[in-house]
Amino acid sequence: MKFLSFLLIISLFHSKTDWLTNWQEAQFKAKQEGKLILLNFSGSDWCVPCIRLHKEVFSDPGFDELVKDNLILVNADFPRLKKNQLSAAQQKINDALAERYNTQGKFPLTVLMNEKGEVIKIYDGYAGEGVASFLGRIRDDIYSYKSR
Repeated sequence: MKFLSFLLIISLFHSKTDWLTNWQEAQFKAKQEGKLILLNFSGSDWCVPCIRLHKEVFSDPGFDELVKDNLILVNADFPRLKKNQLSAAQQKINDALAERYNTQGKFPLTVLMNEKGEVIKIYDGYAGEGVASFLGRIRDDIYSYKSR
């Protein structure tokens, strides 16, 4: 049963697009590739809206297409189940990101920013508005920022 739960969590967060967990690596890649950063705060094993966001939006081929030329992805996960606990080093990284970008502890919280970590837009929650709507908002904000 534990193995099936693990597979479910993995499948929900699987996408053709890689999510980084190392903040410095994400900033470096964003600068090198001329991309923005999309940081997502999630509770992969307890937050129903987080799970829905990953399953419905972040696993969609349209998301992969948007990411390809525009974004570096970072996932700051805060699992609660003991079996899913992060390493102390990763937890420290995620806590520092939350201290800077998610001071109210909202889940899910998705932050669009430049390679310097300057916030462009914050997407608070996910109410199941669908892939087209959520991706449209991100796409519009990317293009608005790039056209400045």
